[in-house]
Amino acid sequence: MRPADETAAPVLALRGVRQRYHVGTPVETEVLHGIDLELQPHEFVALTGPSGSGKSTLLNVMGLLERPTEGQLWIDGFDTASLSEAQLTALRGRTIGFVFQYHHLLPAFTALENVLLPVLAAHGALTPADEARARALLQRVGLGEALAKRPGELSGGMQQRVALARALILQPRLILADEPTGNLDTASADAVFALLRAFNRDMGSACLIVTHDPRLAARCDRIVELVDGRIVADRRVAAPG
Repeated sequence: MRPADETAAPVLALRGVRQRYHVGTPVETEVLHGIDLELQPHEFVALTGPSGSGKSTLLNVMGLLERPTEGQLWIDGFDTASLSEAQLTALRGRTIGFVFQYHHLLPAFTALENVLLPVLAAHGALTPADEARARALLQRVGLGEALAKRPGELSGGMQQRVALARALILQPRLILADEPTGNLDTASADAVFALLRAFNRDMGSACLIVTHDPRLAARCDRIVELVDGRIVADRRVAAPG
């Protein structure tokens, strides 16, 4: 159920979230230990921490790819524990945009076709308005002349910008970006980061970016540090991006 006052609700809220797995033995291994976290509209948050700290697991939980073992998770005002798998899939598709370190573009499809894939998956068909929105997004990320190009014809930075446009085509309330600049040179990384920042401000979405780059983290609104499955710091940045 949504809260009575939707405008007061954070885009994402976690309360006491724990995640445990059986790793080859009957004994459970706990990876996340009681995570409390909120993301508000327009907020741009960096998630940092050493390898093995649980960042990927936390991202999977926030992205509705895994149900938490324990605790509560709200997305866009919905208590996800009350939703069926089909409802979770629908909520994820219309609410969350994913940007990964590896762009995962389909090589046989053009840039425009790749951007339109989430619309086709969500609605089963495309309209002229959908195509116009995809063209406008690609124009916005500087690829207006590359609509018909396939991923193999684009540089790494250009491919990542196509992936960014694809993540934004359904105007998600929450953007989750997992090391989206990890494979890019400094100039391309700055360009992708600036685009994420601009869309975050313009759309009012909440954005969480996993990064090992302290230079990029310092340009966010908040830095949340995860160590051994626990949030050890959550601080505001004095002069965000």
